[in-house]
Amino acid sequence: MNNDSAPGLIRGDDAVLVVIDMQERLFPVMTDKAMLLENVVRLIRFSEILELPVVFTEQEKLGETLPQIRSLVRGFDAVRKIHFDCFGSEAFKNKVKKLDRSTLILTGTEAHICVVQTALHAADSYRVHVVGDAVSSRSLHNREIALQRMMQQGVTVTSTEMVIYELLGKAGTDTFRQALELVK
Repeated sequence: MNNDSAPGLIRGDDAVLVVIDMQERLFPVMTDKAMLLENVVRLIRFSEILELPVVFTEQEKLGETLPQIRSLVRGFDAVRKIHFDCFGSEAFKNKVKKLDRSTLILTGTEAHICVVQTALHAADSYRVHVVGDAVSSRSLHNREIALQRMMQQGVTVTSTEMVIYELLGKAGTDTFRQALELVK
């Protein structure tokens, strides 16, 4: 985990992965849901390799986080919320603040509701990277508009592989060999 001297790159010691509302009642109606789940799972597994903190959220009344995700995390715990903007939840704010990181890597659903509101709120205080192939909405149109809006507001839109390789920084390490299994 290097990249200390490159201001536009994510540093592992300064980032947190945020998985927004990957829930049982919402997930079935997402566009590109197979790609969404695959990429969110890859990022969670990669976070484990790097020991990168992960914060999960659940919107009330949309069921639990998908079992495919919960099963990856020992002692799984999600912040329950009623606000679309995750920062509307004191529990979320406190959890992120406690981690003392200045970069948020956002994934999840829905891109045009909870993800965009969280990203735009956070953009004043954090460096925000939204993983474009690890967010979705019920319609592709809404997802694309959300990604455009976030970029217009200075949020970085990236991809799963870009995040992985950026955080790795170099090949030839044990961490690289472990992560390689996730991108093959």
